[in-house]
Amino acid sequence: LRNIFLLFLGLIVFIVLGGYLYSAAVITRGILLSGSLVAILIFFYAVMYRWSLIMRRKVRFRELVADSSDEEERLVKEERVSINALSVATAKLLIFSVMVLGVLGLWFIWAPTLPALDVLNDFVLWTSTSTEGGVTFTQNVTLATIFGIVILAMAVVYAARDVPSLIELVLLQYPSVSSGSRYTITTIIGYVIFAGGAIALLGMLGLRWGQLQWLVAALGVGIGFGLQEIVANFISGLIILFERPIRVGDIVTIGETDGVITKIRIRATTLRDWNGKELVVPNKEFITGRLLNWSLSDSNTRIVLEVGVAYGSDVERALTVLEEIVRENPDVLDEPQPSIIMTAFGDNALLLTARYFVPSVEYLWLTKSELNRTIYKRFNEEGIVIAFPQRDVHFDAEAPIRIQLEQPQT
Repeated sequence: LRNIFLLFLGLIVFIVLGGYLYSAAVITRGILLSGSLVAILIFFYAVMYRWSLIMRRKVRFRELVADSSDEEERLVKEERVSINALSVATAKLLIFSVMVLGVLGLWFIWAPTLPALDVLNDFVLWTSTSTEGGVTFTQNVTLATIFGIVILAMAVVYAARDVPSLIELVLLQYPSVSSGSRYTITTIIGYVIFAGGAIALLGMLGLRWGQLQWLVAALGVGIGFGLQEIVANFISGLIILFERPIRVGDIVTIGETDGVITKIRIRATTLRDWNGKELVVPNKEFITGRLLNWSLSDSNTRIVLEVGVAYGSDVERALTVLEEIVRENPDVLDEPQPSIIMTAFGDNALLLTARYFVPSVEYLWLTKSELNRTIYKRFNEEGIVIAFPQRDVHFDAEAPIRIQLEQPQT
């Protein structure tokens, strides 16, 4: 920086000694404005970077003081996995924003002193003419326009990719906003940025609605014949994002597949089953088909556990022990209260049924396994026989029965 400053200082002194006072004043003004712009951009980057660090620290602190329950630990792990990627995306967005602002600022500062840049406006590539409301609009597309389009396209791509990450990092400050809500908000923001960028780019190219209506009509015909499934999936994706019958992190059953929603995209939604396999399901199936969402409005799940005791057992004692076992399990909810009843006289046993609730479907099999082990142990200690299928074999003894013992053949 010192060498650059000395170079410009020497250039100004040389111009002043040559008698070009106005040029020296213009260059001095440009240097001062450029220095001020650099200082402002550095300050802006430092403030935004510090702000992102504070937000990350708040999220980390909230994770550390979170409740130690299994559900909270699962949510914390999900956020810890994503926060590193969000931080990287935020840093990239800040750097790109500073670079774009710097280029645009230097352009406006030095453009009056560089007449050669006006040559870009002299190369007209094509002229766009349109008529709206009886008024004729004419727009020249030059090399300068193409240069602006390239910059705008890069800005739209970076913004659509990284701005949602910055928004999600902000939303992480609010524990009341679930992961599904964050995903919906950031996805819609990405769509809006892309749509706005596309409209701006078409406007820079001189394309207006009057020129695009025939193209839209042709696309409508093509959609009606060949792209209806793609459009149906796209519209279904928008319905999913706004109506939210499913959210990222929800446990659902669609068809014969159970799993967790991991991604909701424009065309399809990704479902990870319990084997770790990812199933890509078209969005249309979630809207038009039958869907079971285990955690849409209430994640509590009821489990029905049946136990058969042998005939002749003390049923009242068996019901009391079974109720104690269920209520002592830490994963069983107190509200709604468990229900322990005798349901039927079975073929081989007296059927006892325990109905209880767990916080989510993730506890279903683990809780059921723990209760089964405890039931087997406690019933053995209480002398309560857990029944098993039995068969009585009757022989017709009216005629003599011949019994023959034979040595095994070697």
